[in-house]
Amino acid sequence: MDHDNPIRLRPVIEDDLAMFRRFLTEPFLIGRDWFGFRDAQGPARRFATDGYLGEDNGRLIVEVERDRAVAGFVSYMSGVYGGAARYWEIGIALLPDWRGLGIGWRAQAMLCDYLFSHTPAQRVQAGTQPENVAEQRSLTKAGFQLEGVVRACEFRAGQWRDGYLYSRLRDDPSPL
Repeated sequence: MDHDNPIRLRPVIEDDLAMFRRFLTEPFLIGRDWFGFRDAQGPARRFATDGYLGEDNGRLIVEVERDRAVAGFVSYMSGVYGGAARYWEIGIALLPDWRGLGIGWRAQAMLCDYLFSHTPAQRVQAGTQPENVAEQRSLTKAGFQLEGVVRACEFRAGQWRDGYLYSRLRDDPSPL
């Protein structure tokens, strides 16, 4: 672990909603995943519903322990293969100042460990764009393996684009 930037995952608090609104209303703050302007009041409604700790999806804040700075968030959403095999799909959004510091891969590995500890899921998966080499490295460091190309899975910047699918299974060793 990078001792200069030890991190932790924690539940969302009301003060975090301003960051979520920024990701929805500041073009390209989220990077390649900008899908246009979204409802800036949505985060407050979701927080009021379940504090972003839903049974089938949610978010946790990535906090840098040293100064309790919020670096971004991780997300998780459940899915089902074959009608019975539940899995989690995870994602991450870091604020620009915190990218490239080794925080992302650790946050994703921590989220996987958390999901494997608290749910019976056998699989956690994550997708990224072919041009996002930094996220591909991050997922690999977090213990994920590339499974393949998912063709035309994302509409972004006016066209359908391919994605890469990565997974980590319960029996795969944690890099932490």
